[in-house]
Amino acid sequence: MAKFTRKNAWEENGTFDNPDLLWYAKAVGVMQSRALNDENSWWFFAAMHGEQMGGEKFPNWNVLPGPPNVPTTPLPDSATVAKYWNQCQHQSWYFAPWHRGYLIALEEQIRQAVISLGGPADWALPYWNYLGSGDQYKIPPAFTQKTLPDGTPNPLYVTARYGPKNDGNIYVEIPPLSEACQGNTIYTGSNSATSKPGYGGPETRFSHDGALSGNLESNPHNLVHVQVGGQDGLMSDPDSAGLDPIFYLHHCNIDRMWAAWNVKNHNPINPLWLGGPALYGEREFIMPLPDNKAWVYTPEEMTSLAKLDYTYDDLAPTTAPLVEKTLSQRLTKLGAKSVGTEPLEEQNMDLGNNSELVGANAGQILLDGSGAKTTVKLESSSWKNVPNSLMKASSTQLPDQVYLQLENVKGTRDANILSVSVNHQLAGHVSLFGLRNASDKEGHNGGTGLTFILNITDIIDNLFINNELDINSLDVTILPDNVIPSDEKITVGRVSIYREEQQL
Repeated sequence: MAKFTRKNAWEENGTFDNPDLLWYAKAVGVMQSRALNDENSWWFFAAMHGEQMGGEKFPNWNVLPGPPNVPTTPLPDSATVAKYWNQCQHQSWYFAPWHRGYLIALEEQIRQAVISLGGPADWALPYWNYLGSGDQYKIPPAFTQKTLPDGTPNPLYVTARYGPKNDGNIYVEIPPLSEACQGNTIYTGSNSATSKPGYGGPETRFSHDGALSGNLESNPHNLVHVQVGGQDGLMSDPDSAGLDPIFYLHHCNIDRMWAAWNVKNHNPINPLWLGGPALYGEREFIMPLPDNKAWVYTPEEMTSLAKLDYTYDDLAPTTAPLVEKTLSQRLTKLGAKSVGTEPLEEQNMDLGNNSELVGANAGQILLDGSGAKTTVKLESSSWKNVPNSLMKASSTQLPDQVYLQLENVKGTRDANILSVSVNHQLAGHVSLFGLRNASDKEGHNGGTGLTFILNITDIIDNLFINNELDINSLDVTILPDNVIPSDEKITVGRVSIYREEQQL
């Protein structure tokens, strides 16, 4: 039996009547009382996820409005910084295991502080299940109170937390937020240029910033960050997100979703995933524990909750996963004459084999406050295979799938969500969380920006059925959810369309 059980933060209506939240607040206060160069401090832990200490623009720590009042001195020595700071894994198959270890280390620090204050020795980090029923899409009220029940300042209260409408009302919007990723069956896609990332993300080396998020990271993770933080909020950028106490409850829920996914699905067995980037000769995953201990861990050691001695009070999906239509349903929709008597297995949305570029727009586009429109020209010799496959669709001749790709999206600020439509039909939403780092030429990604892949198969099916499928082009519209400031520029390097043959 697990020693520690993580519970829903919305117990007792998410107020300080929930003892897990009250002890969390008090212990966060203890960690915040420590110096930046103390490995057991709140600030040190935030810097391990990411930090910016210099400059005059968000997310630089010296310009963040308090509370909390974020220190930028005294800095640790350079060897300690190189060992611990700026370590988070994003746009990578290491995303889930690195953050699991990070949570375990933070939880141990908080637990020791709770015990020192006279609290329970089995305290565990609560999770914010924003996809739960009722009011759970809202931030738990304990995070919005300026004071604790005893009248002292509330360490969970944050000024720079603005919400999806930038009005201080903190909640997440459902949709676009969903748990559709829980319907995936593959952790990571094939390692090719056109592969889709799967549940856990694409194969990478050490990836403090990258190009393509896995489906768990894309939605809900990235969307929650941007919607909670809002414009220049702590949660909206990886280099300030760890300063907000709600960050860890958000990631606790992401960790819970991964654990729930593992009930039926498997993690990679690739030695390069199991061993982590240290096998490439790159940085190891390392966390400071209480009493000046250092803990080195690998993804393989993160795969079993039982071995890690904790569990969750609920590992069931909150709602039925919003998975893609099954192949059988799709064939029926396309009017296939013989669907068969046996149910066909669900389409696998994660494999990237058999992909072919069938069209692209003319080049880079600039997004302003009104968004942008572009036309994707289709290569007739390749594109004709798509309507042909739809016309001939059957249980023995499967129709193509079609994907839209936004390539090399670059910008200087993460706090936006783009809605993407094809021929006036919504294809999906993408969060720009991580955009600034991915656009930095000095970063791990070399400044190539973010890439987004959207499955537009259902849109293409609808156009085909209604005799509206143009053989020459598709129109793509990209709209920002929030205002793009005049000093900010967001560009999309290319908009492309891929077809993918489906194998029996």
